[in-house]
Amino acid sequence: MAKKPNYGFEKRQKELAKKAKKEEKNKRKQEEKSQESPEED
Repeated sequence: MAKKPNYGFEKRQKELAKKAKKEEKNKRKQEEKSQESPEED
C-alpha cells in the first residue's frame, strides 16, 4: 500500500516559508527607514 501524503505537514511548511519571507521583508523595510536617505524626486 502506498504511503499517504501528509498534507498538514506541507501546509505547515508553506505557512512557515511565507512567514519567514514576510519577516524578512519587514526587516528590510525597517533598515531602509532607519537609514532615512531622502532619495525622492
